[in-house]
Amino acid sequence: MTSFTRPPHREPLRRAAATGVTAAVVLFLSACGGNGDDTSGRDHGGHDSSASAAPEAGSFNDADVTFAQLMVPHHEQALQMAALAGARASDTQVKDIAAKIEKAQDPEIRTLKGWLKSWKAPTAMESMPGMDHHGGDGMMTGTDMKRLEDMKGAAFDKAFAEMMVDHHNGAIGMARDEQRHGENTGAVRMAGDIVEGQSAEVAQLKGILDRL
Repeated sequence: MTSFTRPPHREPLRRAAATGVTAAVVLFLSACGGNGDDTSGRDHGGHDSSASAAPEAGSFNDADVTFAQLMVPHHEQALQMAALAGARASDTQVKDIAAKIEKAQDPEIRTLKGWLKSWKAPTAMESMPGMDHHGGDGMMTGTDMKRLEDMKGAAFDKAFAEMMVDHHNGAIGMARDEQRHGENTGAVRMAGDIVEGQSAEVAQLKGILDRL
């Protein structure tokens, strides 16, 4: 009787083919879902919108809460100052900066309030005893705001630029504290945006003051 001998190398070939099929499936699935890394957190315009997403519970610390609670009224006052520029400013650059402030900070206020709500923290925090404005926070006093309201033309332009430099520098300081001590990814990212955007505006405002 003639004995049957298995052809050599067939089993390794079978395993190699199976491995190739598995790899093809993995590559196919990766191709189907690969775009997630490129588009996650971005809107249709290509801008990073992850700072606007509600954070997960637990992904924050006290520094994040303090940052949001302080930045909400700070932004609100900046919007009040910017709104005055429409009817009172005479300088085109002052009007342009006021418009940029409104465009950037109004959505940030909504995001900050959304974070505080999800963190079950009050929107506002009481001022610390002895805290005065024109300090590190850059906030204007009621007297400052009234003086700005009473101005028009070149006088308004100069006062607005001077006050907004102080105001922006206060926001930049708070944002840098958040960058150093914050935990929430979105809040730290917003802080970085504030540092970058408002530092550029401070430079513009100082340029306006140099020529007024």
